[in-house]
Amino acid sequence: MRFLLLFPGQGSQRPGMAKDLAEAFPEAADVFARADAALGTALSTLCFEGPADELTLTHNAQPALLAHGAAVWATVGPAMAGRVAAAAGHSLGEFTAWHAAGGLALEDALRLVRRRGELMLQTGTERSGAMAAILGELQRPITEICAEASTSGLVVLANYNAVEQIVISGEVAGVEAGMALAKAAGAKRAVRLPVSGAFHSPLMAPAAEGLRAALAGTTWGAPQFPVFSNVTTDAVSDTAVAAGLLLEQLTSPVRWVEQVRAMAAAHPGATFVEMGPGNVLTGLVKRLAPDHATMTCGTADDVRALLALL
Repeated sequence: MRFLLLFPGQGSQRPGMAKDLAEAFPEAADVFARADAALGTALSTLCFEGPADELTLTHNAQPALLAHGAAVWATVGPAMAGRVAAAAGHSLGEFTAWHAAGGLALEDALRLVRRRGELMLQTGTERSGAMAAILGELQRPITEICAEASTSGLVVLANYNAVEQIVISGEVAGVEAGMALAKAAGAKRAVRLPVSGAFHSPLMAPAAEGLRAALAGTTWGAPQFPVFSNVTTDAVSDTAVAAGLLLEQLTSPVRWVEQVRAMAAAHPGATFVEMGPGNVLTGLVKRLAPDHATMTCGTADDVRALLALL
């Protein structure tokens, strides 16, 4: 049995995440203890207890999600040795995927995404922007809608999650114009997202220099399996290439539809396993690669089920 690992991005965090996991498995508890030490803050308490508004802040949500994914991997990774064909992550989750692959040590990965979150929050504060989810199939290409809406303010495609689930990002006026045009083009709903900036858009460019420095100061290890890139949708094994793509990802769209389909095509019959809180990515895979089995692995019960399967 072969597996494809998936790690979620921002939006999947919630108070109580991984608490049962850390209580049930010493390996998971150790990950959170190391996370607290690496960041010099009680990240574990924030994950296990909240409050939600503090956990949702970009610089907290990113290391929290990475820690949860890493905790799951610490409990099941040894049993999955040699059975993982590849991994991927949605935005922030791509950093977690590189940790699981062996490219990033836990402490390095945590400090890296904490810095990424700080830079993104700062950039969003200094240059306000917005993001919106466009739900339902459109009668016009989203790129055409964004181009027209950009006459009001820059707006671009940020996440292509499914044919009927797209996220746009950019200046507030441009996003609002894009929402109106999307509704006119058949969207069932267009919803502003509660985020602190225009992620995956050119508005995040001021954060690039700081992230470049953080990536350059990080020591990379040899990955045990490839990680598919949000930017190119290709499988990547070269960590120098990976660092460049993680930087580019900051201002580039997450091409999740193509990415999942590329993984499925490269590994027919493999089971997708979502590692972390929730089942957002599993739900998308069921639509994008319906011939592949899926599993969630974020709770203690999920881990027990996967270990029993192995």
